[in-house]
Amino acid sequence: MKINKEWHLAHPMPKNPSFEQRVEWHLEHQKNCSCRPIDGKLAEEMRKRGIKF
Repeated sequence: MKINKEWHLAHPMPKNPSFEQRVEWHLEHQKNCSCRPIDGKLAEEMRKRGIKF
């Protein structure tokens, strides 16, 4: 998996992010970087809420 270092430096995850902020960040991350998939509890909750990724 390749990391997009420039994107990561320009788009840090907010401190104490809300669920909506986490989803927004991870969806943008998925579009701009392939260093890791959306998985775990976040992916599970996104599926429950019908959020496609």
